[in-house]
Amino acid sequence: MDLARRGFAVVNFTYRLAPEFKYPASLEDTNRVFAWVLDHAKEYGFDRSRIFGVGDSAGAHILGLYAAICTNPDYAAAYPFQPPKGFVPAAVALNCGVYRTPVSDDEKDQSNLLMADLLPEKGTREEFEGISLVNFVTSQYPPVFLMTASGDFLRDQAPLLAEKLMEFEIPFVYRYFGNADQPLGHVFHCNIRLKEALRCNDEECEFFREYC
Repeated sequence: MDLARRGFAVVNFTYRLAPEFKYPASLEDTNRVFAWVLDHAKEYGFDRSRIFGVGDSAGAHILGLYAAICTNPDYAAAYPFQPPKGFVPAAVALNCGVYRTPVSDDEKDQSNLLMADLLPEKGTREEFEGISLVNFVTSQYPPVFLMTASGDFLRDQAPLLAEKLMEFEIPFVYRYFGNADQPLGHVFHCNIRLKEALRCNDEECEFFREYC
């Protein structure tokens, strides 16, 4: 509702979940949503040239990979679907996500246990590399608002992507909210009672307006 009040047309969607539905089910669903938006743009008054994406936590991982599929033909060829021809999001906001999937030889490692539920081969090194966004960014990647926070357990991930965006000279904003004295947690910006959440959401929207 907050985005709608700001003048954005909003499509809010979910995706099939593991372990019942393995990767790349979530990306297949994301692709269907963007195709639906493009197909129904006239009906709902969407501007096809100004389509943005926002992903939080796992959603940031999924959206980040989907933007890579839209801009990296070699990576797209690894998937059983193709994005709408010529489509690239105008910009994306990636909040508190994973951009390099951690690899561990410890079978009891939490990441390994999660990946065993998500990935068809239960988390081979090849699979881990295949879902690490930093491996597939190119110079065609869309502009990014990249956000994490002092109390985000994934806070070390954002700098990895920021480094890759700088390497390819992708326009981006990197924001780190909170500090040791006033920690802010994972996806804190979803709690709109927090003034820092409002500031984060304001900044994301202003970033998008730069690409309108």
